[in-house]
Amino acid sequence: MDKTRLSYIYAGLAVLFWATVPTAFKISLGELNILPMLTIASVTSVVVLTGVIIAQNKTSLIGFSDRREFFNSAILGFINPFVYYLILLKAYTLLPGQVAQPLNMIWPIILVFLSVPILGQKIEKKSFLALFISFIGVYVISSQGKLFQQGNANLTGVLLASGSSLFWAFYFIMNVRDKRDEAVKLLLNFIFGSIYLVIAMTFTGQWQEINEIKGIAASIYIGVFEMGIAFLFWLKALRIAKTTDKVSNLVYLAPFFSLLLLHFIIHEPVYFTTPVGLLLIIAGIFVQNYKTKTVV
Repeated sequence: MDKTRLSYIYAGLAVLFWATVPTAFKISLGELNILPMLTIASVTSVVVLTGVIIAQNKTSLIGFSDRREFFNSAILGFINPFVYYLILLKAYTLLPGQVAQPLNMIWPIILVFLSVPILGQKIEKKSFLALFISFIGVYVISSQGKLFQQGNANLTGVLLASGSSLFWAFYFIMNVRDKRDEAVKLLLNFIFGSIYLVIAMTFTGQWQEINEIKGIAASIYIGVFEMGIAFLFWLKALRIAKTTDKVSNLVYLAPFFSLLLLHFIIHEPVYFTTPVGLLLIIAGIFVQNYKTKTVV
């Protein structure tokens, strides 16, 4: 099969899996508390990623990691899945899924501003315009169908959903700087993250709360697809694509598919402001990524 077509297939599958995740979050959180749900999902992802690495004969690569790289994995695992998902899932308990997911999508713009202190990069003027457009989108989505009335959305939930993008952007920068194999990095991150979650579960005494089959099944689904296979499919798509730009743009289809799934599966009413705000956030991201052509 042609590599371009194959890259779109991998990317399409990743987008499809990601689109189902907000619904799975809502189903799982309706049955379990955040910490048990996240622990199940994280441990599941460790099992899945271990199977992938064994199937790809990459187990020896784990041993090639030195002490500094293991320390890096310990930090990355603390950020994601531990802190990042605890914040994001708390937002999902306070907001409709169609609001929480898009608010998290401003991370590519946050990434640019974090690159200044971390990578020493300069901010272009278009970045401020992109941030402004995206935050208008955040406001529109947060209005939940009542654009000119204040106090419709839970402010704490909005701050958590938007703020989670800061942790994801930081995680992304640190992960890119780590040149190890992607599957190996991801596995080690989730091993450390799972250790932190198990410790937290032990200290909070929430083990007995894992007793709802529906919530457990949804959490396992999240661990398999959101935290494991979808990410690997996405990396595979980017790796074999002739140009990554068109493939990368497919990720913006996920929240629109999510709106449909949230509506038809858990019967969330779709506010007209959600797709409008989402389009504004995506427009801001495109402004940020737009490259002006130089005339020679």
